[in-house]
Amino acid sequence: MTKSFKNKLKSALCITAVTTLGLHCINQLIFSLSVRKNRLNSGSGSFYKWRFGNIYYKKQGQGTPLLLIHDLNPAASAYEWNRTVRKLAENHTVYTIDLIGCGRSDKPKFTYTNYLYVQMISDFINHVIGHKTDVAVTGLSSTFVIMACNARPELFGRILLINPVKLSNLHKIPNKRTKSLKFLLEAPIIGTLIYNMCTSSHKIKQLFYGIYFSNRRKCSSKNIAAYHEAAHLGKSNAKFLFSSLRGRFVNINIAHAIKQINNTIILICGTDVKHVEEIMNEYTELNPSIEKDIIPNTAYLPQLEDPAAVVSQINIYLQS
Repeated sequence: MTKSFKNKLKSALCITAVTTLGLHCINQLIFSLSVRKNRLNSGSGSFYKWRFGNIYYKKQGQGTPLLLIHDLNPAASAYEWNRTVRKLAENHTVYTIDLIGCGRSDKPKFTYTNYLYVQMISDFINHVIGHKTDVAVTGLSSTFVIMACNARPELFGRILLINPVKLSNLHKIPNKRTKSLKFLLEAPIIGTLIYNMCTSSHKIKQLFYGIYFSNRRKCSSKNIAAYHEAAHLGKSNAKFLFSSLRGRFVNINIAHAIKQINNTIILICGTDVKHVEEIMNEYTELNPSIEKDIIPNTAYLPQLEDPAAVVSQINIYLQS
């Protein structure tokens, strides 16, 4: 080995080390800046000490129990229901939770699966609420509520699905490409950097303007900031749910469960959700007893965009 080659090798190693350190510092700075304002203050809530991690939740109001579950997204949290809880608590004992891997709950370093959330929701209702519970749930989280209800119907009352996921999307299972992507995202530094890029304020704003809200003027900077903070609590541990979602490890075919469930199921969808009619038809074709309703001029998160309409719909169905 020549002296010239040794010098080049040393230089390359030094550059690699400095670059790696620099990226690590950038990641840590992003996490610190994202949570510095503590918008999702956990002081007024409680923690359910579940076997796989602590689950943050809040209990408000009096009446029949109602569990509100946010969409399964690393940037989501119980904040999703902030604008509806006070009114719903006038007639119900309302429980809001941060799913494991999200918000203020623990974010363990493991692969997240649909069955994990089936266990979590069933255990939470059984051990914390202790009574048969009505549930309102958004998006992808609808899948594990359906599966949990099919397995433990005695725990569930009426189920309101807010913009549930398209059933055909759930047929996509992990393959070599998605498994490789998951492996990359879980890499210590480069994976964390990719995660931070995918959950930046700009990316979250694009979600609100392009998918979550029908009218972007109704979306406040507070919404974007709260989602940005939720995605960065727990630092690099936050990326493990993200990698599991991208790896398709949470997907599951729920068609058989929808057919078998005898509980009352209501679909509540925004008019401006892509393929909304097709989605509702997929569910009602499997189970004709499923009721459906539309909230006009809203998209994926009507509980944030038009909370009064969502509260009205929930109260109508839960009082019937």
